[in-house]
Amino acid sequence: MAPVLVAFMSWESIMSKSSKLIVLAAFDRNDEGCIIPAFDPRQIETEERAVRDAKVIATYHAGVVAWRRDADPNAGEYGPPIVLYQHGEIPDME
Repeated sequence: MAPVLVAFMSWESIMSKSSKLIVLAAFDRNDEGCIIPAFDPRQIETEERAVRDAKVIATYHAGVVAWRRDADPNAGEYGPPIVLYQHGEIPDME
């Protein structure tokens, strides 16, 4: 059996790396015609999964959006949102 090599990273180096925040959100219209969230925004593990899930639920809601932004939660820094998939009507993202 071949030996298994394992690399260890310090906790500081793991936490200092930037990551991506990937979100899926859907919207419906209320009785007055206003766009409202269909559910709380959901954090998704990958961009591909977010787009796939958004396409699946798009026919059930007035609007759906999957987006990502670069994030460094330790520094409290977040980049601008980048839309991965959008269908229908959604509110402004800013």
